[in-house]
Amino acid sequence: MPLGFYIIMAAQFFSALADNALLIIAIAMLRDMAAPSEYEPLLKLFFTVSYVALAAFVGAFADSMPKWRVMLISNTIKIGGCLMLFLGAHPLFAYAVIGLGAAAYSPAKYGILTEYLPHRLLVVANGWIEGLTVGAIIVGTVIGGIMIRGDVSTWLVGLGLPGVGSAFGAAVLMVGSLYLVAAIFNMYIPDTGVDHKPLKSNPLYLLHDFNHCLRLLWRDKLGQISLAVTTLFWGAGATLQFIVIKWAEHNLGMNLSQASMLQGVVALGVATGSVLAARYITLRRAVNVIPLGIAMGLGVTTMVGVSEIWIAMALMVVVGGLAGFFVVPMNALLQHRGHILMGAGHSIAVQNFNENLSILVMTGTYALLIVLGLSINTVIVMFGLFVAGTMLLVKRRHEANQREFDNVALLEDRHH
Repeated sequence: MPLGFYIIMAAQFFSALADNALLIIAIAMLRDMAAPSEYEPLLKLFFTVSYVALAAFVGAFADSMPKWRVMLISNTIKIGGCLMLFLGAHPLFAYAVIGLGAAAYSPAKYGILTEYLPHRLLVVANGWIEGLTVGAIIVGTVIGGIMIRGDVSTWLVGLGLPGVGSAFGAAVLMVGSLYLVAAIFNMYIPDTGVDHKPLKSNPLYLLHDFNHCLRLLWRDKLGQISLAVTTLFWGAGATLQFIVIKWAEHNLGMNLSQASMLQGVVALGVATGSVLAARYITLRRAVNVIPLGIAMGLGVTTMVGVSEIWIAMALMVVVGGLAGFFVVPMNALLQHRGHILMGAGHSIAVQNFNENLSILVMTGTYALLIVLGLSINTVIVMFGLFVAGTMLLVKRRHEANQREFDNVALLEDRHH
């Protein structure tokens, strides 16, 4: 891999690291405010609403200028949201601004891969970016969990940092510095030399163009399968973050700080699965991993019978490993089809729209189930069966497509 690829990965890692650390801190702030329990999954909803609402515009924005500049501008918006949290804004609104920056950041960080690297390297590149993103989840949740501990909070306040008057303020300031590190890396990302499309000023044109790209990708026989899988994965993954916290508190007797560490264990499994997929799966064999999604859903349902911490950790690694192994090839296949059909930025914007609409629906449904008073074990069983059943339907749709025409045979079958 060229040096520029590693700079892209470093920028992504530090930006995602701060996102995930702030999520744990924001949950702690909501609890300190005695906010209703359903506000916690709403954090993710507020974070992702920009992905859906602005999907028609961020893709065109990402394709209108060099990707490094888009990433720098987006990271600056995240810094603004972090500053809002530091100045005392409500966590839901501050995290929504951070989500606005993330929505603009995503088409650039994924789109630059298809511009910068040959198609045969997309699976391994996605293994890197997903592995590092998951690494950021692991380290970020651990950092967030450490920051909200009483002894660490006391130490941070004792540092006498300028403008810091509370433990949460000190934690947010420390995490905000990670966005600054990401911004420095953004400035050293190479220009790929790809021609950029001028950004249209007419929003109706952008909406029409996005709708055309959306229909184009869903009609493509391989695009629709990979898009369905990644859409389900990210919705399920976001919901699982909150399910694991609730489950760890209810079944394992953990507090928020300890439960955040268990989230990191899930992410460790995803990272392992991502690395193995990058090593062994080619584009042509990407669709062969769909059954692992069914296995992941069924594996989640076994959480209800776990009460020992060491068994819980092993199960979380397995669930995460299955998830990482099947989503990385699907992501690479989706980027490959999107790049061919409509261009990098537009295809990632379509992907983000679907994936984050799934996050909104699934986390919103989870919040509703909590409001209705369903036990966490009931929610886990419903969640696992839904994931397994949906993946089974996707598998059958792909088999039906293949009976009409063997699209898989047209894909590259070379390892990186």
